Amino acid sequence: MSHPYSDLPPTAFWRRAVAETPAGAPDAISRPKFLLTRKDRIATAGSCFAQHMGRALRAAGLKVLDAEPSPRGIGQAVLQQHGFGLYSGRYGNIYTVRQLIQLLQEVADGQPDPAQIWRRGDRFHDALRPGLDPEGLDSPEEVLAIRRQHLSRLAPMLAGADVFIFTLGLTEAWRCRDTGRVYPTCPGVIAGSYDLARHEFVNFTYPDVVEDLQRLRARLHAFKPGMKLLLTVSPVPLTATASGNHVLPATQYSKATLRAAAGDFAAQHDDVDYFPSYEIVINPAARGRFFSDGLRQVSPEGVAAVMQTFLATHGLSENMPPLSSDSDMDDPICEEAMLEAYSP
Repeated sequence: MSHPYSDLPPTAFWRRAVAETPAGAPDAISRPKFLLTRKDRIATAGSCFAQHMGRALRAAGLKVLDAEPSPRGIGQAVLQQHGFGLYSGRYGNIYTVRQLIQLLQEVADGQPDPAQIWRRGDRFHDALRPGLDPEGLDSPEEVLAIRRQHLSRLAPMLAGADVFIFTLGLTEAWRCRDTGRVYPTCPGVIAGSYDLARHEFVNFTYPDVVEDLQRLRARLHAFKPGMKLLLTVSPVPLTATASGNHVLPATQYSKATLRAAAGDFAAQHDDVDYFPSYEIVINPAARGRFFSDGLRQVSPEGVAAVMQTFLATHGLSENMPPLSSDSDMDDPICEEAMLEAYSP
């Protein structure tokens, strides 16, 4: 007897596509709308997991843009702590779509907001990327001068990008009640001070994220008409939640919201695609080995599984040395995770 499931491929069935398939080699898990090529100029941004994406794309020989190249003569670890080489700009981790939108607006305006400066002791931090200069800067004027230069470097980079890869990380954020600006960390964690009268917690909902994705696409096209957008969702759980819920369901709410919004938005636009890095890492067939001790950071084996699948999907894995699954791969710089280090 024939029925709608009779002629479906093995990838449509859980037993054959998941239970009986090695976790690191999910067959045809992604069918991209558009293929990345070595001619494409690629910009990257997002949560800390996105740092792996840029690293792997560079290793594959792709043109990953860098608006703020690293200065010479400084050790790699120090450069990463100061935000060099992590993304296509020295903007640090961008966890929410709203945070990215406000950065693009600031780039278009060309001027930083002088109110977004936090203090820690006698040192000063950029409130919109507080972890990028761990020791802080000498004065508010220095913070603004460096941020003004940062914004000026991003404008030509965005105007030259063919593809923008963005990894969505969180729905939870803290924002300024007066201006609506969202921060990558809660005030007072790395620098600044928390004030209930000035700061509020927000947990973006599915409609919020979809609306922000629409605004993001429009802003990217304002810099470069026709720029493609490739979305992923970070598999890294929340360090902590301010929602009042247990951190496990809070994490699942956040990831489910981002995954649904990214998938639905990609389905609506030919120039927007979604890659399932989140699904590869949390695949039950991996039996937890795609997470390192602590169950937050993705293990080298998990990163390798994601990136090898991504490159193979786009026909880019040929002639590339395999990504090691047991190397001492650098941990990503996560401002959100600094909550543990700076909290009492």
